[in-house]
Amino acid sequence: MLAIDGTFLDFKQLDLLATQHTALHRLDPRAKVLTTACFVLCVVSFDRYTISAMLPYLLYPAVLIAASGLPFGYILRKILIVIPFALVIGIFNPVFDRQVIMHVGEFAIWGGWVSCASILIRATLTASVAIILVALTGFPVICAALEKLGMPKAFAVQLLFLYRYIFVLTDEGVRTIRACQLRSFGRRGLSLRQFGSLVGHLLLRTWDRAERIHMAMLARGFSGEFHTTGPQGRFGSKELIFMGGWSALFIVLRLYNAPQLLGGLFAGSLS
Repeated sequence: MLAIDGTFLDFKQLDLLATQHTALHRLDPRAKVLTTACFVLCVVSFDRYTISAMLPYLLYPAVLIAASGLPFGYILRKILIVIPFALVIGIFNPVFDRQVIMHVGEFAIWGGWVSCASILIRATLTASVAIILVALTGFPVICAALEKLGMPKAFAVQLLFLYRYIFVLTDEGVRTIRACQLRSFGRRGLSLRQFGSLVGHLLLRTWDRAERIHMAMLARGFSGEFHTTGPQGRFGSKELIFMGGWSALFIVLRLYNAPQLLGGLFAGSLS
């Protein structure tokens, strides 16, 4: 549980990264949100057996990391958190899909293994651009941009509450776990009865904490409006070039398998 605490606290580093002043950080958040949405739509629309055609999409997160000076190691660690969940989804594909779709030497490759690899690549790509978007913009600013783009205000506020107070829930859970460990005299693990009591106490503590937060917000005149401190520039020519250029590239890569075309041209030149 303490390792989980460290992971969630480490996510706060994303908000600090969003306070930098590079050219990508200063872009209007709506341009970055729409470009990310186009990227995700193109990636998830590929066939389940597609692998090579998605590899060129690695260019986008690589360019953003290099141009904005984001720490590659930190972004990679955040992406690795998502990979096990994607692996759970795709690990059973080879059990149900045993259709042979290719041969590598004497080995037959089932479609299930290919689709599992495709799921992992999609998860890596989509998780990377989502994490980079938050690191370049900040989640409160993203919520404000989504509201400007037409998202219902209530939904945007709920997203912001979820992001802001997930850390509060984590803190309560860590304190509860630590108190249980201090009273267990070195015993490891929890019985079902102890686990149920622990979850009940956590629910009561978070409920009480939520009421205190709500009363504090009302005392400060909260009326449903969140005031963000991030960049709120206008949508100008730089944003249009950024969004239009990258979106056009994503669509072209979706329509044409670039690695396959380059391989054909290379093989043709050799022959």
